[in-house]
Amino acid sequence: MTKALLKYKNYDVHSITTVSLLGKINANIATWVMQSAMQGKFITVALDKTDYTIELVKESMILNVNLLAKEQAKKLIPKLGRKSGRTSNKFINLPFEMDERGCPYLTEAIGYIQCRCVGNIDSGDHELFVCEVLTQKVLNPEKEVLTNDYLRAEGLVRG
Repeated sequence: MTKALLKYKNYDVHSITTVSLLGKINANIATWVMQSAMQGKFITVALDKTDYTIELVKESMILNVNLLAKEQAKKLIPKLGRKSGRTSNKFINLPFEMDERGCPYLTEAIGYIQCRCVGNIDSGDHELFVCEVLTQKVLNPEKEVLTNDYLRAEGLVRG
């Protein structure tokens, strides 16, 4: 049996970090992030509707998109991708800092994009957030980008 065409795509792996208006923070794992305007002025982020991150993003309409490094995979996939921020503090023993908006970013990531959400739309089991890019910061340019193919090869995701 041939796999579905979209399974051939090799997506970069990100962590979406956010903060609520009351200061609650969370982080998740996301692969569906794409530039959606020329010169990187806007990006679109797909967030799973069941994820705690989406609740916080809808409240504050701010987030950071952290481009993850391959070396972060074995630590972050179980911590950020398989646990809920509703019941655990994902930031314990996780190197991070806060930007000037009070939104966390991961200091060991390759870098992050600081965003303000300007709109959202239903997309089945996910919701798409169109985000204005406020700034892009490269933190660790020497690191290799984590991809979905790498996660599959290491048995860290299915499919």
